[in-house]
Amino acid sequence: MTIPLVVGVDGSEASLEAVGWAADEAVRHGVPLHLLHAAGGARDASQVISAATARAEERSPTVRLSSEVSYEDAATALVGVGRNAFALVLGSRGLGDLTGLLLGSVSLAVAARADCPVFVVRGTVEHREARFGSIVVGVKDEKTSGTAVHVAFREARARRCRLVAVHAWSAPSGACTTARAPSWPLEAHRRPPAQVLDDALRGPVGQYADTLVSRQLIEGPARRALLDAASGADLLIVGGRRRLGHPGLQLGLINHAVLHHAPCPVVVVPQL
Repeated sequence: MTIPLVVGVDGSEASLEAVGWAADEAVRHGVPLHLLHAAGGARDASQVISAATARAEERSPTVRLSSEVSYEDAATALVGVGRNAFALVLGSRGLGDLTGLLLGSVSLAVAARADCPVFVVRGTVEHREARFGSIVVGVKDEKTSGTAVHVAFREARARRCRLVAVHAWSAPSGACTTARAPSWPLEAHRRPPAQVLDDALRGPVGQYADTLVSRQLIEGPARRALLDAASGADLLIVGGRRRLGHPGLQLGLINHAVLHHAPCPVVVVPQL
C-alpha cells in the first residue's frame, strides 16, 4: 500500500490553500492524499473535512483522497501520522495564530519534530503556482544536507524543472579568495567551498542524470543567499539536523529565517 501525502486542515484559508497545493503534489508523485483534522476547536469537523475535500477535488480531480479526524492536539497528531507518510503539508498560518505572526505555531512545531519532510505552503501566488520552473536546495555539506539534496532531486524530476544548489561560505576578514581556490590556509579537515558542493551533489547527480542542475557558490550569510535564490523559485528545500539526546530537529537560525520569510513554499527535510 502506498504511503500517503498528509495535509493538515483546520478550516482556515491558509490550510485550504495548502490542500490545493498538496493535491497537485500528490498527483505529481502518484501517491494518495490524506486529510487530517485535529478537532480541538469549535468548528464542526465534518464541515472542515468537506471543505478540504471539495478544494482537493476541484484542484486535482484525479487525486486519491482519504480523511481522518483526530482529537489530539494538532502538532502531536500530525507528527504521529507523519511517521508513516510520504511527507506532511501545512499552511503557513492557522486559525489560532496571533495577528502578526509570520508562521503558525503548529507549522513550526511540526517542522521541528516530524520524521518525514515537512512542506510549509507560503509565499506569493506566483511562487505557489510553480511558475518559475526552478527549485532551490541549501547545501551545507553531504553529511548534513544529504537527505535534503535527494529530496530536492526527486522534486525536480517530478516537476521536470531545474535544480539550483546553493552553498554559502565565508572567508576570514580581509582575505582575497575564490570559492575554488581560497587564499587563506585551510585547516586539514576543511575543503574548498566548491569541493564541498561537488561532493554533496556527486551521488544524486549520477542517479538523476536527466535533471538540470546549476551550482551557486555565494560568499556571505546562508540565510540571505537562500532567500535571494528563492525569489525565483517554486520551492526552497533545507535540511534539519537531529538534536543529540532530544527528540526532533535542530531548527537553527537559517531554517527559522526561511520558514518565516521565504517568498515560496519551504520544505524542511530531517537528515536520516
